[in-house]
Amino acid sequence: MKKDLKYYIETWGCQMNEEDSEKLSGGLKPLGYKRTTSKEDADIIIFNTCCVRENAEQKVEGNLGALKKLKKERPEVVIAITGCMMQQEGMAENIISKFPFVDIILGTHNAYKFTEYLAKALGGERPIVEIWDKEADIIEGAVIDRASTIKGFVTIMYGCNNFCTYCIVPHVRGRERSRKPEEIVKEIQDMVAAGYKEVTLLGQNVNSYGKGLEPQIDFAKLLRKINEIDGLERVRFMTSHPKDLSDDVIKAVAECDKLCESIHLPVQSGSSRILKKMNRHYDREQYLESIRKIKKAIPDVALTTDIIVGFPGETDEDFEDTLSLVKEVEYDSAFTFLYSKRKGTPADLMLDQVSESAKKERFNKLVEAVNEICAKKNKEYDGKVVEVLVEGESKSDETKLTGRTRTGKLVNFTGEKSSIGNLVNVKITKAQSFSLIGEQVQ
Repeated sequence: MKKDLKYYIETWGCQMNEEDSEKLSGGLKPLGYKRTTSKEDADIIIFNTCCVRENAEQKVEGNLGALKKLKKERPEVVIAITGCMMQQEGMAENIISKFPFVDIILGTHNAYKFTEYLAKALGGERPIVEIWDKEADIIEGAVIDRASTIKGFVTIMYGCNNFCTYCIVPHVRGRERSRKPEEIVKEIQDMVAAGYKEVTLLGQNVNSYGKGLEPQIDFAKLLRKINEIDGLERVRFMTSHPKDLSDDVIKAVAECDKLCESIHLPVQSGSSRILKKMNRHYDREQYLESIRKIKKAIPDVALTTDIIVGFPGETDEDFEDTLSLVKEVEYDSAFTFLYSKRKGTPADLMLDQVSESAKKERFNKLVEAVNEICAKKNKEYDGKVVEVLVEGESKSDETKLTGRTRTGKLVNFTGEKSSIGNLVNVKITKAQSFSLIGEQVQ
């Protein structure tokens, strides 16, 4: 058997996909595989795919096409694809017809069995195509090879029940299933014992956590349980659906010392008319009322959001509603997207599609407004001393360290390398548009 076995994983999409890749990695390392950053050196190549945006599929197909020559030269290399894109109806067949050299195709529901399928492929059973239509029971105890030794993701629930008209996620991730609180707490306790300081709780809609569990528990109660874990320093969570954000969750963030003053609350549009077409189950005023409650309870909160520009039927007036909401809320940052048609969603069939030129014009206006507000919010940190969790050396300047504030601001600063992995105080000496510059202080 060949020595120095290597695997390569490329991940597209959200933080949940990132954690899925960490689980794939965690399954391979005990088998003697080491991770490589080069496809050419790899014995196994895995693409963990996303289908939220159309260009994600184009990227996957482009990358697969580039592997044809490698596979011809080294037919023993195992090429595998998993993730949300594969869960779409007919996608696996499409991939096999275009790229017959692919060896393993799995969906989101059975990716946890990857090493079993790998053993079959290595034994000569290729191609293996297995997409489960129904979500599996939650599987606990998976080995997770986390990218960081300081902070990490912890999934608290899977799936989504909301069926926003633009979104494919419920179709590829399945219905909502919540992990038992004791399993979540144990995973975090094990992380703390291994030296982790910060966790980010993940779910398509964390605010609906706990539905169907016995004994009864909701997200606010889970947050309070996690806040009691000894040695844990910081807790973040995403993503929150505005329709399910309760007063109890806001109160928990305000009262629990380990919960960071940072809330990601996707608005998607500032127009009530468009929000109704999106099937978001809240209107502009309801969203803004939630924002007012958050700001009152947590005065130093940093708010971030997701916004879609050019949803079918969006008029100039609808877009102006979005622009005015952004200016009223004053987000610390926003993930902005041009609407992209997704096959299998109601919005794909809507006849009043917005022209690409109108989308781009509106998008540029929105980004300009968001960036201006972001720079203004960062300026407020000038001269302040903030707590930073030191994550490592700065990628942009090797002489500096890097980390984030409790509000999620990126800080590059001069300091002691022995501080990596710890919480330190940093005085901000310069506020930039998208990051802060500072120096470590006692």
